Amino acid sequence: MSGIRLYFRYLSLCIQSQLQYRASFIMMSIGHFLITFIDFLGIWVLFERFGTLKGFSFAEAALFYGMVHIAFAITEAWMRGFDTFSTLVRNGDFDRILTRPRSTVLQVLGHDFQIMRVGRFAQGLIVLLWAAYKLNIRWTFGKVMLLIFSIVGGSFLFSALIVLQATLSFWSIQSLEIVNSFTYGGVETAQYPLSIYKSWFRKIFIFIIPLGCINYFPAMAILEKSDPLKSPIWFQWISPIAGLIFFLISLEIWKFGVKHYKSTGS
Repeated sequence: MSGIRLYFRYLSLCIQSQLQYRASFIMMSIGHFLITFIDFLGIWVLFERFGTLKGFSFAEAALFYGMVHIAFAITEAWMRGFDTFSTLVRNGDFDRILTRPRSTVLQVLGHDFQIMRVGRFAQGLIVLLWAAYKLNIRWTFGKVMLLIFSIVGGSFLFSALIVLQATLSFWSIQSLEIVNSFTYGGVETAQYPLSIYKSWFRKIFIFIIPLGCINYFPAMAILEKSDPLKSPIWFQWISPIAGLIFFLISLEIWKFGVKHYKSTGS
């Protein structure tokens, strides 16, 4: 419990420091909102031109979009410390973290928290609410919980990818763009139904990086739509747990990296 209190203390300090420059915070938040909104306009143009995409309507794609962008906005906010971790290693600051009697994960998480990501979060939420309204989804308590569970699972999955990228910094302190292709590229992928992609591509985002488990399959259950991939109903309801499992695996890999870390000597 003391670790949790310490984390929220870190969190409070980060938020207070960012709110010292409120104009900057407001402009950055609006900027994130507009950038993601322009991205959403691109999807609208696609559906305006072709009508549907392999049996999926624009409103259904908007549901996928809203779910994944809310999840990623949460990840960008609370995982900023890991996202910039290579800088800590390069400057030798991680050595100082190792000398403190607290978890390295806790300290890196508390290193930064970006509240400006509220712009992406708000934009994703607006799109999600609009999609739910247009689709006339028959909401039940179970579906609401599945939606929340999916967003949380999505945040854990993207967080796991960022932790893995940070772990690679123990061996290569340069930014590894291949990991970014799965984080930011994964967001782009999940904006559309997974069933529209080639079989080999789908398998990567189901069995290796379970992106479909935190977005596509739960959405099928919420929509009560027949899945072109023939996934069973029970799997659609429990699939978001894959995001949490993936995150726990990434933490074990992180521990391995910490164990084999060698100081930069700076």
